[in-house]
Amino acid sequence: MKGKPLVSIVSAGLSKFGKLEGLYAREIFAEAAKEAFDRCPNLNPKKDIQALFIGHMGESYEHQGHTGATMAEWAGLLHVPATRTEAACASSGAALRAAIYAVLSGLADVVMVGGVEKMTHRSTAEVTEYLAMASDYPFEQWHGITFPGLYALMATAHMHKYGTTEKQLAAVAVKNHYHGSLNPKAHMQKEITPENALSSRVIAWPLKLYDCSLITDGASCLILTKPELAKKYTDTPVHIIGSGQASDTIGLYERESFTSLAAARLAAKKAYEMADVKPENIDVAEVHDCFTIAEIIAYEDLGFCKPGGGGQLAEKGETKLGGRIPVNTSGGLKAKGHPVGATGTGQAYEIFLQLTRQADKRQVKNAEIGLTHNVGGSGATATVHIYRRG
Repeated sequence: MKGKPLVSIVSAGLSKFGKLEGLYAREIFAEAAKEAFDRCPNLNPKKDIQALFIGHMGESYEHQGHTGATMAEWAGLLHVPATRTEAACASSGAALRAAIYAVLSGLADVVMVGGVEKMTHRSTAEVTEYLAMASDYPFEQWHGITFPGLYALMATAHMHKYGTTEKQLAAVAVKNHYHGSLNPKAHMQKEITPENALSSRVIAWPLKLYDCSLITDGASCLILTKPELAKKYTDTPVHIIGSGQASDTIGLYERESFTSLAAARLAAKKAYEMADVKPENIDVAEVHDCFTIAEIIAYEDLGFCKPGGGGQLAEKGETKLGGRIPVNTSGGLKAKGHPVGATGTGQAYEIFLQLTRQADKRQVKNAEIGLTHNVGGSGATATVHIYRRG
């Protein structure tokens, strides 16, 4: 492949992220789909779209399975082949991989890929239980550890090995809340100070309230086609030029290191090689900041800095808008929100806006190459995609 476009994104849609009372997941996905259709007047959805891939983590939230067919119906795509993918918080990152396979294989010329989750009508205890199903049942869940606890273990290991500080974790939260304040679709649109972050209540030390992402409702989607057909639908497509996915042990306790995610490193290596680009070529990135320590580890796994340098990168402001490599300009999972099934293609939506110069107040000047990094659970699944302005 070596830098050749695999597929092209010709449109994208995102619902408002937040507490969307009174709406079912199907209605939220329909909102995202409508934006994607409206952005692309040359697309005839019922005629052109030949398959739908949808990331969705949990039936428990709405007592509703069979997500593929449900979302196809409510997006106005009745009778289109529709398939759900599940890979915990990387469900729509995995859906994006499936959609790429469909187009590259020649089975479909135009596909829709997206994700959705409706979470906020459930109590925090219920959501915590449902999310914990993505960890190891007999050896983690059974003993009472939840995802804040698992990521706290990673954070303390990182602090012990590299000297990472609570102040550096807070720098990630402050940055992403600033970016979220510029995004009208973000769940949280307010800035916070380092003092706010550091004085917030402890969830699982050293992680505090502002170190944790949000329970959020939301949906996202993309329209993909073959690169040679992209100009039929838009003058400014965004090409996907690299795609990597890898897996790791389901249990964190089985891994050699708690300070790096092997699946993310392997997925990134494959995506960089396919795209024929290096970390220093990336102009803007959306990474999986389910907790602030996850963003710091992502910097290191993606090669934006050396192992152990992630805390300093955040503290120096190098990943803020205007910095050397802006990360999570959308506000990230931390401030935009984390409706888990929608997160992977929601990240791709932000990169689509950035590379087509539609990101408004959070636009990265002259961005040409973008990256997304989507992680499932504590890192048992990871997908990395690399994008180039067409």
